[in-house]
Amino acid sequence: MSISDRSRKAMEDLGMTGYEIRVYTSLLEVGAMTAADISKKSGVPYSKIYEVLNSLEDKGWLESDSSRPQKFFPKSPSTALEAMRMRSENNFRESQAAIMNELMPIYTKSGIKEKPEIWVVRGIYNIAAKVSEIVENCQHELLVALPSVAQDVAKPMQPVLRTLHERGVKINVLASEDTSTDIVRALSRVAEVKLKTDMFGGGVIGDGKHVMILLGEGMVENGMIDPIAIWADHAALAGFAKDYFRYLWADAKAQQKKTSSSNNNR
Repeated sequence: MSISDRSRKAMEDLGMTGYEIRVYTSLLEVGAMTAADISKKSGVPYSKIYEVLNSLEDKGWLESDSSRPQKFFPKSPSTALEAMRMRSENNFRESQAAIMNELMPIYTKSGIKEKPEIWVVRGIYNIAAKVSEIVENCQHELLVALPSVAQDVAKPMQPVLRTLHERGVKINVLASEDTSTDIVRALSRVAEVKLKTDMFGGGVIGDGKHVMILLGEGMVENGMIDPIAIWADHAALAGFAKDYFRYLWADAKAQQKKTSSSNNNR
């Protein structure tokens, strides 16, 4: 029986050998057979056939009866895969318990702390690129604090925010009260927007794991503002930033979400 390369690769990824695949697919094609018949049908040497059959039976892909000569029957792929999944989950839980019970106390006692990955990012274009990376990789929730100095970052973000909105990502934007009306209107189409006075910083938090914090306007060189930000890929730091965002969010002024109906009234 010939199967596609894709299916063969999938079976190999599950730990099946070439001989096991040939034996199992032969049984699927013909049905119950003796070991000798399986050897002839599959091309697996008879000297290896019982080793292969026993392995497949242990893995849950076939079963045998007590007749003479003994016959072997294939289990359905769905039954075999479900048994393999359950066995894999049980093995993982046992391994997890063994590792956690022995190694976590050692880790805790040692006082080792996780080293967060933190970078200082300078310049509006570098900051915008890093913000875009966080936004594009977001899957569930995006929190954006947008001070007036960061309005230039908001403009290139809007098409990506629209894509996230269409994917069902929850987007909250906290903007400065002096943010451009056009930007607020555009953001309101794809996000829940609130306005707040006295915003001295800003940032982006993606899925509670990735965070970019804008540290004000930074240095001025050649008459141009060079903003500075911190980027971190650390759940604890992102969690702290998220809590602070929620604190500011609760005290901000909600904006009405814009819809296409406003266009119809023109």
